[in-house]
Amino acid sequence: MTERNIRLRFEEVKDFVSAASKCDFDVDIFYNRYSVDAKSILGVMGLDLSRVLTVRYNGYDSDFEQYLNRFAIAG
Repeated sequence: MTERNIRLRFEEVKDFVSAASKCDFDVDIFYNRYSVDAKSILGVMGLDLSRVLTVRYNGYDSDFEQYLNRFAIAG
């Protein structure tokens, strides 16, 4: 299980969901105890985007890893 901390802006949600949807494994994104499927645009938009979000996934896709690096923060 891999976890990455990211920060998204509202205008980046569509591209993030698109990148997550290309993965053939489950990708979840959460803040505190609220967790949603990262492949759901409505779910991701429902999160508090002003906060640091955690992406959790169990698989590897090099394109997705590179995409997440754009939003990664230390944590």
